[in-house]
Amino acid sequence: MEKDLIAEISARSDTFSKSHKKIADYIVKHYDKAAFITASKLGKVVGVSESTVVRFAVELGFGGYPKLQKALRELIRNKLTSVQRMEIIKTHIDEQNVLKSVLLSDMEKLKQTGEELDKDAFDGAVSTILNAENIYIIGARSCYSIANFLGFYLNLIFPNVKIISTNSASETFEQIYRIGENDVVVAISFPRYSRRTINALKYAHEKKSSIVAITDSQNSPITENASYTLTARCDMSTFVDSLVAPLSIINALIVALVIERKEEVGKTLSELEDIWDEYEVYEKYIK
Repeated sequence: MEKDLIAEISARSDTFSKSHKKIADYIVKHYDKAAFITASKLGKVVGVSESTVVRFAVELGFGGYPKLQKALRELIRNKLTSVQRMEIIKTHIDEQNVLKSVLLSDMEKLKQTGEELDKDAFDGAVSTILNAENIYIIGARSCYSIANFLGFYLNLIFPNVKIISTNSASETFEQIYRIGENDVVVAISFPRYSRRTINALKYAHEKKSSIVAITDSQNSPITENASYTLTARCDMSTFVDSLVAPLSIINALIVALVIERKEEVGKTLSELEDIWDEYEVYEKYIK
């Protein structure tokens, strides 16, 4: 229903009451904004009551306004441009208290991620990474930062970690063309999904590599060939991508892998501490 929702609303426009037609017209023209405002706020914008907005959602066949809103969000998940995201910040953030608004929003995403994460998929991902001959990590654009974070720590646990650069399509494939069936790719992608990441995973699947996908939904394009999918809530409705929940999943992966390899990691860190001291890698702070 989600793909045809706007078309359906438009087609049924003549059958709606005057109040419902106001709501329908707004959603058809501004569905990117309607997806992120409350029923009360939508009612005020078009000049109807909150209960009228709720009844409109029910008339469309939804269990309530939140269900309609969810369908709209799914519809635009990968379509919001940066400009559109800037425009709807006001509907999502209390400009008088930006810090509190953002912190509360991130806390809610963490809570929802914890409630929805598939533990069996998480355990399977840990086992797959542990048994891989080579570990490839890929994340493009804003996801590149947390891909590097994961790579930094996995390099302390395993000798066979490769962080894939996505600066160009050719460069990406040059780094993964030796990938094989005993290897694993950990792919990180959130809306708007990177085509380079998607294409790299298609190649990895053709080479029979295992794939661990860290993304926002089972409907994400990077889950198509994934061995395991770890979903984390993100926020596609503001200019800055909220990657707090994905980073938390990555932290959990790192901790789980360290627990499984604690003896090897302990030895590695002990040797590295000697090297860091010898070459004064860290500032020796004395209070």
